[in-house]
Amino acid sequence: MKVNKTLLVGATVTAGSLGWILSSKEKRNQLHNVKEGLVTKFKKRRKEDLPVEKGGNPDPSNIEDNSMVSEGAMTSVQYYNEQKQD
Repeated sequence: MKVNKTLLVGATVTAGSLGWILSSKEKRNQLHNVKEGLVTKFKKRRKEDLPVEKGGNPDPSNIEDNSMVSEGAMTSVQYYNEQKQD
């Protein structure tokens, strides 16, 4: 079996670095803080990217939105019917 030397060196360096980081409580706490900061930042960005204000609650007086939804529903029904006929 042929092993790529670059992959082997990379794995060794990664394992050594991880061992060095986890060797002391202070470094483990720093790593944990970095991880928590990234998770918080990702969750905040995700909330900002998804401003769904009326999802699942269509307004009956919004005619344009309701007609768009009904057209989309009819498109999927039409596609299903065409597939069943073939």
